[in-house]
Amino acid sequence: MAELIRLSAAVLAEKLAAGEVSAVEATQAHLDRIEEVDGAINAFLHVNTAEALLVAADVDKTRSTGDALHPLAGVPIAVKDLIVTKGQPTTAGSKILEGWHSPYDATVVSRLRAAKMPILGKTNLDEFAMGSSTEHSAYGPTRNPWDLDRVPGGSGGGSAAAVAAFEAPLALGTDTGGSIRQPGAVTGTVGVKPTYGGVSRYGAIAMASSLDQIGPVSRTVLDAALLHEIIGGHDPHDSTSLTDPVGALVEAARNGDVEGMKIGIIKELHGEGYQAGVEHRFNEALDLLRTAGAEIVEVSCPNFKYALGAYYLIMPSEASSNLAKYDGVRFGLRVVPDGAPTIERVMGATRAAGFGDEVKRRIILGTYALSAGYYDAYYGSAQKVRTLIQRDFDAAFGQADVLISPTTPTTAFKLGEKLDDPLAMYLNDVATIPANMAGIPGISIPGGLADGLPVGIQFLAPARQDARLYRAGAALESLLEGQWGGPLLAQAPEIVGVK
Repeated sequence: MAELIRLSAAVLAEKLAAGEVSAVEATQAHLDRIEEVDGAINAFLHVNTAEALLVAADVDKTRSTGDALHPLAGVPIAVKDLIVTKGQPTTAGSKILEGWHSPYDATVVSRLRAAKMPILGKTNLDEFAMGSSTEHSAYGPTRNPWDLDRVPGGSGGGSAAAVAAFEAPLALGTDTGGSIRQPGAVTGTVGVKPTYGGVSRYGAIAMASSLDQIGPVSRTVLDAALLHEIIGGHDPHDSTSLTDPVGALVEAARNGDVEGMKIGIIKELHGEGYQAGVEHRFNEALDLLRTAGAEIVEVSCPNFKYALGAYYLIMPSEASSNLAKYDGVRFGLRVVPDGAPTIERVMGATRAAGFGDEVKRRIILGTYALSAGYYDAYYGSAQKVRTLIQRDFDAAFGQADVLISPTTPTTAFKLGEKLDDPLAMYLNDVATIPANMAGIPGISIPGGLADGLPVGIQFLAPARQDARLYRAGAALESLLEGQWGGPLLAQAPEIVGVK
């Protein structure tokens, strides 16, 4: 059944519906693949074997009776371990939640269950989603399937690596400053950050509540759209949830076309500081889009140069507030120090043992930025910059239907290369952060290889216009695959374990 793991979710769904393969066979094939390669990759923190096979068997039984099923019923999926899942551990990649089981499902998980998609397990991440390389997980780093000595991006490197290594056809991630799109770029997968509020955050462990967004990870644009339509839509449990209908995302992905579309090159998000191979693939993509009838224009977003600094004040500030609940009293890890175990001493010992260095760094930074003497100078000023970034986007979308940039400045760097230089690590998100600051949707699709490693191309669209991303992304995907002769991952014998 090795060929089953190479199929896109859409093609696998067609074969399931036609009875050419059973859901149990498809799920078992992916579980076998996880067993075969995940010891080297470490994409999964928990594998949900028994439940996944039970759900698959139920799909096969229901299908045999002729009852209606969701089109993706029986297609397996992995879930980032920041999204609570009843019956499975949810750790957020942290020792402070080791072994914790949620008493409820996140809304997105409930929707996966309603669609009868077998959940293969929970994927690795930087602790509490704080990182750009999945090296900050308390359970060891995830490795990039293209080169096991390199990072898979972060914070959602586990989900991206699982999809890239054919361990799962689909996965869920979360994107606070690029944590779906940046791993997508460096692993050759598709990653989507929906419009803020377009997918419920209920049950996603909060890092920065005004920035976090759940979204799809896949191998094709169409697969991402199919998953997005399942998880999207209003949720009364989430006060920030939009009441808008999801929209015709699958239709846009099936009919990708850029003829007559105005595509804006963001002046500030390419050129100096970007790897030569990344720039080459970006310019190649622009040429293909012109050939397909798109009008390419340059737009300037001058305040983007402040986005990274503003983000690293707003995000730690919100994280500092959100992580205050991990106190060793209510749930999770509890460390009782010697001597009189006062609440203050238990809290200090628990956080010292339970939080990693990067989480501690961001909590300290955020607490400082929110302190009485510095709130206006730091957090308040960062929020003003956020407004300027939103205005830049408004002006840019007055000139173009969608915007385009490289997703990341470089290809995947080596494990350990930037661990001792947090500022260098943070720069990996320079092209993805602005979308989170403005709440707009973004997609990263594979743009080819540079020095044998994947490059990502990012499209951005106005808020609530996610369908434009799928239209433009599917069009470029088709153009690139026509040039390569097939999907990027299908051309990749370098993927670990792929013959």
